[in-house]
Amino acid sequence: MTTPRTFDELVAEAADAPVEGWDFSWFEGRATEERPPWGYARAMGERLARASAALDLQTGGGEVLASAAELPRLTVATEGWPPNVAKATALLHPRGAVVVASPEDAPPPFADGAFDLVTSRHPVRTHWAEIARVLRPGGTYFSQQVGPASAFEVVEYFLGPQPERTRSARHPDAARAAAVAAGLDVVQVRTARLRLEFHDVGAVVHFLRKVIWMVPGFTVEEYRDRLRGLHEQIGREGPFVAHSTRFLIEARKPAA
Repeated sequence: MTTPRTFDELVAEAADAPVEGWDFSWFEGRATEERPPWGYARAMGERLARASAALDLQTGGGEVLASAAELPRLTVATEGWPPNVAKATALLHPRGAVVVASPEDAPPPFADGAFDLVTSRHPVRTHWAEIARVLRPGGTYFSQQVGPASAFEVVEYFLGPQPERTRSARHPDAARAAAVAAGLDVVQVRTARLRLEFHDVGAVVHFLRKVIWMVPGFTVEEYRDRLRGLHEQIGREGPFVAHSTRFLIEARKPAA
């Protein structure tokens, strides 16, 4: 019989694990998340195969873009975090894609009408007016985004109850309105609420170190008591269950 790993062992391992990129293989056997029904990576790949010039905003480590079977002749990705820029460059340059280091809050540094497809998976912020600017007439923006109150069971375990304005941020209705205000035609919006399970406290630590906006400034030292309590709760009750929210939005720039 395997001896259960101690709190200190689980936390120390998670605190030392690398967090760059959007590779979530570290969670295998330790956490599970239900996937959205629309299959973003597959649907993105289909659109990339039909595009002539594509831009992937906030690409992370480039893993999702690199999963496409075929990339357009002109493919550009932007990323703001230096470790991710290096990882994306190593992954995407062999595919002929260019990686541009650009802060996530900065407008994309490209000419008007440069791309017929702009994609983004889980952007921190969507610059709708700038997306409309860099799209060619008839071009498409295709994005999977984090929805309102996503994984807030985790957030509120550490931070306590959140105000309604925080819980309702990132709502798909607001994204739809912003797209229309930028002059884009919304083709589709789909939403999903997905089950998320953490099987040990180390998975929670790694999640909060990787998704840094969930509990801003998270450190093991500051939250050690809450983490120990969570470790004991999981031991008594089983996996810690949360629910992530996602929405898919596709918008098109009207043809000239």
